[in-house]
Amino acid sequence: MKTEKEKMMAGELYLSGNDELRKDRRKAKNLLHRLNVTEYRITKQARLLLAELIPNTASNFYVEPPFFCDYGYNIHCGENVYFNTNCVVLDASKVTIGSNVLFGPGVQLYTATHPIDAETRRTHSLSKPITIGDDCWIGGNAIICPGVTIGKGCVIGAGSVVTKDVPDNSMAVGNPAKINRKLNQ
Repeated sequence: MKTEKEKMMAGELYLSGNDELRKDRRKAKNLLHRLNVTEYRITKQARLLLAELIPNTASNFYVEPPFFCDYGYNIHCGENVYFNTNCVVLDASKVTIGSNVLFGPGVQLYTATHPIDAETRRTHSLSKPITIGDDCWIGGNAIICPGVTIGKGCVIGAGSVVTKDVPDNSMAVGNPAKINRKLNQ
């Protein structure tokens, strides 16, 4: 039998109020408080906090506080990933970010979603993974919705809401985001 955490990470219906998940979120919030309030500048201590909060990243992962996430351990990043201020990563499912990816201020990545059926939604949560390829630039205040894959070499325009997959080397803009043009052709 799977734990609620295992169900969450597998993209199955799960109980988010489970004790283990509450404990994990509390740990993340405590680390985020220290990062966002006590340290605020990226110092040696802040880097240690980030390494504990988000252990699945390359050593040159950079965050401009404030930064927010649910768990931290579901965020996986390659080399040279940069989050500008006020980014939010709801990481109930795995968030995979390639190398050389830039996030503008206020970008939000949502793996968390909810069942469509109201009765199920009263008790259970759901999440879907997000994948972002190498060499992407996600413009300020863009929102990446649950289950979306953004290919390598993409640009997502500021303020866009990405509800569907974006193929490699594409620029997507708008709400909902649509492919504006191909890049590197």
